[in-house]
Amino acid sequence: MNIQIFGTKKCQDTRKAERYFKERKISYQFIDLTIKNLSKGELQSVQRFIDLKDLIDTQGKEYQKRNLQYIVHNRESILLEHPALFKTPIIRNGTVAATVGYCPDLWKQWQN
Repeated sequence: MNIQIFGTKKCQDTRKAERYFKERKISYQFIDLTIKNLSKGELQSVQRFIDLKDLIDTQGKEYQKRNLQYIVHNRESILLEHPALFKTPIIRNGTVAATVGYCPDLWKQWQN
């Protein structure tokens, strides 16, 4: 498994995801979205498994601040420019699978 966790240190679900993989001694790479954003290729890899609209945190402050409920076009470029708009954590298992949020039942299936 090649696990990448995209999230922020302030996100409770991101911390729970890190703990899940640590407790099972599964190595992972943590990417802090406040420091480094997803690349376009990483986002496209994640989009193979998760629809773009499901990656946007519509309840977050950044979404409200930018008044994005009416934006239909260029969502991908907006997400790449403003990583605070992502729901977290985004967990990617190489090019095999990806999830958004805390999903231990799905991660357990990856181990088999």
